[in-house]
Amino acid sequence: MKTIEYFKLQAKNLYKDFKTQKSYFDPNYGRNLYEYAPKFFDVDVLILDYDIDEDNFSLMNAQHYIAKLAGFTRWTEMLKASPSAQELSKLLFDNMHKISVIEWDIYISGEEHEKGFLFDDESKLDIFKAVFDEVDGHQSDGYDYRLVRNKKLSNEKHIIKPKKNKISVQISALPLSESDRKEFIEIANKKFENILETIEPTHPELVRKLWNPDQYIDEVLKLDMLPLDRDYAFSLIEAFLIHNVIDLATEADKQGFKLN
Repeated sequence: MKTIEYFKLQAKNLYKDFKTQKSYFDPNYGRNLYEYAPKFFDVDVLILDYDIDEDNFSLMNAQHYIAKLAGFTRWTEMLKASPSAQELSKLLFDNMHKISVIEWDIYISGEEHEKGFLFDDESKLDIFKAVFDEVDGHQSDGYDYRLVRNKKLSNEKHIIKPKKNKISVQISALPLSESDRKEFIEIANKKFENILETIEPTHPELVRKLWNPDQYIDEVLKLDMLPLDRDYAFSLIEAFLIHNVIDLATEADKQGFKLN
C-alpha cells in the first residue's frame, strides 16, 4: 500500500471512531457529555491532547490530525513531501510506541548539530531505520494513540470529560491585533522555555537573548494562510518552534565560541 493511501485509511479509521460518538446526560456535571466506542484510536486522549472540537469533526479534520501524528503540520504538507519523507512519516507513525515526533525532531536535530550539517530526507530515513525501526527496546515518553496495536486499551474504561461548547474563531487579517499578539507571545514564550529545558543548550542565556517572539510569530503566520482558525494558528506556533530554538542554540554556540 502506498504511503498516502495508508494514511488515507488511517484518517478514515479515525473518522469512523469519532462517528461512534454518543451524547448522554451526566448528573454530576449537569450537562451532556460524549462517549465513544473506538476500534482504532484512543479518541478520548486525542481529544484532550490536541484540544479537538468534538462538535465539528470531519474527515478533513481526521486527515489533519493523522498528518500531525506522522510528523507533519498539515495534510497538504504530507502530500507535497518527498517519497523518502513520506516513508519516514509512515515509520514514525508505525513506531509511535518507540519514539514520538517531537523526540525524533530533537534526536535528528542533535545529530545535525553534532555533524555540522543538515541531513536530506533520504539520510533521515536511513538513520531512522537503523536507529529505531530495526532496533527493539526503545520506549517513547510520549503516548501511543493507536488501539489496533494496543488492543487491551479498547477494553479499558474511557476518559469522560465535559462536552466542549467551542466556537471557532478566525484570524482574517495580519498583523495580529494587540490582544491576539499578546496571547500568541505568551504561548510562544511558554513553549520556548519548555523546549529550552528539553534540549539543554550549552548557552541557555545567550539563546534567550537571541529569542524574539514577535519576529518568530510574524515568520510563521503569513497573509496567504488567511483566513486561519485561531486554534490552528496556535498549533502552528508550537509546531515550528522546536526548529527555531535549535537554530538559536546553534547560533548561541557560535557566539559562545567566539567569546571564549
